[in-house]
Amino acid sequence: MHRAERIAVDLPVPSRDFAATRRMLLIVLAVSILFPLACLTGYGYFDYQRRITDANDSIERLSRVADEQAVKVLDLNRQMGSRIIELLGDSDDAQIRAREAELYQRLREIDGDFPQVSSIALLGVDGDLLVSTLAYPAPAMSIAEREDFRAAKIMRPHAYFSQPMMGPLSKNNVFTTAIGRSGTNGEFLGVVTVALRTEYFSRFYRELTGGDPDVALALFRQDGEMLVRYPPWPGNKRPSSHSAFAAALRDKQLFGFVRQRSVIDGAERLLAFRRVGDYPLYVMSAYTVSAIAAAWRNHFVAIVLLTAVPCVAIWLLVFYSLRRLDAERRAWERWQGEVAMRLSAEASTRQLQRMGALGNLVANVAHDFNNLLMVVSANVELARLKHYNGLQKEVQAVERATASAEALTRRLLSVARKQPLKQEPIDLARWLPAAAPLIDSGLGDTVELSVNVAENLWQVLADPTDLEFAIMNLAMNARDAMPHGGRFVIRCQNNRLVGSDTELPDGEYVLIACSDDGEGMTEAVARRAFEPLFTTKLRGSGTGLGLAQVLSMCEQAGGTAKIDSVPGSGTTVRLYLPRYRARGAEAAATDALPATPVSSGMVLLVEDNEDVAAGVAAVLETFGCEVRHEPTADQALDVLTGGARFELVLSDIQMPGKLNGIDLAEKVRSAWPSQKIALMTGYADELERARRLGIAILAKPFNIDELHALVVCAP
Repeated sequence: MHRAERIAVDLPVPSRDFAATRRMLLIVLAVSILFPLACLTGYGYFDYQRRITDANDSIERLSRVADEQAVKVLDLNRQMGSRIIELLGDSDDAQIRAREAELYQRLREIDGDFPQVSSIALLGVDGDLLVSTLAYPAPAMSIAEREDFRAAKIMRPHAYFSQPMMGPLSKNNVFTTAIGRSGTNGEFLGVVTVALRTEYFSRFYRELTGGDPDVALALFRQDGEMLVRYPPWPGNKRPSSHSAFAAALRDKQLFGFVRQRSVIDGAERLLAFRRVGDYPLYVMSAYTVSAIAAAWRNHFVAIVLLTAVPCVAIWLLVFYSLRRLDAERRAWERWQGEVAMRLSAEASTRQLQRMGALGNLVANVAHDFNNLLMVVSANVELARLKHYNGLQKEVQAVERATASAEALTRRLLSVARKQPLKQEPIDLARWLPAAAPLIDSGLGDTVELSVNVAENLWQVLADPTDLEFAIMNLAMNARDAMPHGGRFVIRCQNNRLVGSDTELPDGEYVLIACSDDGEGMTEAVARRAFEPLFTTKLRGSGTGLGLAQVLSMCEQAGGTAKIDSVPGSGTTVRLYLPRYRARGAEAAATDALPATPVSSGMVLLVEDNEDVAAGVAAVLETFGCEVRHEPTADQALDVLTGGARFELVLSDIQMPGKLNGIDLAEKVRSAWPSQKIALMTGYADELERARRLGIAILAKPFNIDELHALVVCAP
């Protein structure tokens, strides 16, 4: 590894809060949306209200101008009416007819060609036309049934304003100002009418509004009857007498504002009205609300578009920043993962190197130790066969030491995964109660043992010796965790695993749970409990191989082990072993002994250790066999190739040279299928390969009974 890479790995991974940055960007995005939206909403509301206010001001000004114009026209009419009544005095119908020519000229002079005046007429007491500025002599006609004549007769001397009509002589749209004449005694003398052109008012209103179709000006009577309107209603329709505006006129309000929807065209309008002087007339100006809304909307859309340009730029920038942040986060996570994997790989490599070195060391020591034990065991067997000759006590001591050394060797090899297994079906329902006395003696007097085995417990396939060692290791750990006494419970039950956290495939397992109520472990200690050579006991009190052997035994049997512990509340170790199902046509076990023992004859012993070879050869000779020893498999194959034949070839597996024991067995089986052959080893390497050959395997250190069962020789 380069120096820069090593520094990068050794430094702690710096922290980076992507969530906080993302929240900040989202806050900026929310503010960039909500703040302009709030500003636009507020601006739009106040701008709309301002436009409504401006529209009210505008129509109020228009109503004032229209009022001034109407007052001037009506004041002029009043003056003309007063002059005409003064001119006529108490003249009756006959006197007026007699003066028709004179009055015609005088009325024309009073008319004065005013553009608003259509005609002036004098009407008799019966409504007959006496004089008219439109015709001389006046045509014979009567308006006695017209509403303006009857109203003027009743309202005299006040003027009455008629409804709009088509002038019978002028053929123009007009409305009349009718004033009734009274004599000195109050008798009715007739009516003076001044017809006003509605076109005059319409033209003035059009000029005043600038021809805007959304602005209207009108002249109304106090009873709500419309006299003039610009623009005119379609089809000469009349406004509703039940509207808010009509109600304000009936209430004789001098001025005011009304907002109402028209029943004629359905448009909503703002109305400003004002009474025309002291006349029973009102001018009204109106503004269509939809036009105000349209102008506001167009202006508001323009403002929104102008505001949206910088906002969209900000949004795009934020979205780009969020995408870059996500990409940076993914890169950061990948970098963290790579750093973590690199650190983990380096730690794992160092651990594997340590464990590999430890395993090799343990395996090599155990192998050499096995060879020494084999020497001791063989000589002890020889001494026993010779009836000890006074060395019984010493030989038995050596035998006990050999057994202890053998147990330690099995533990070392089990941890290193090099122990040659002697797996066989185990019925835990019978096996565990039989092993209980041994476990109980190991726990001592202060710890109570309880064994609970479920009914119909399945069988397992395991090495009974390794299983016994595993449970004894757990019992010893429980005893040490309960210095003042306690209870050690072993429970066995069937268990079907489906999606468990044990990393085992789904299936059927037997669970052996070993629990104590001792001191318990911390989480940190429990995580390392299965590591080889890890121990929390005092120096010299533990080897650190106990729980490692337990896990190794379970895994070699196809299961696993898990540990649960709570400080102060005890520890439970769970052993999961796969269920064993016997096959109906199952062949004999690969490590089973041959069905037919070898009779007396020649035995080819292949062993690289001279002491082991001498011990095994001596034992075979006591069985009546002749033994030929070869130190390597290569030399043994040469002997067999040279034509020599033996009743049995007994070979070690691990030997120097090109061939090991298994290679020798394969060549022998290939060249001489009928040749009997057996293997012996202290390692577990390549055992599966040997078992596939169907060859008997003796695990060192083996005893005389195992060897004697293999070869039965004549004395």
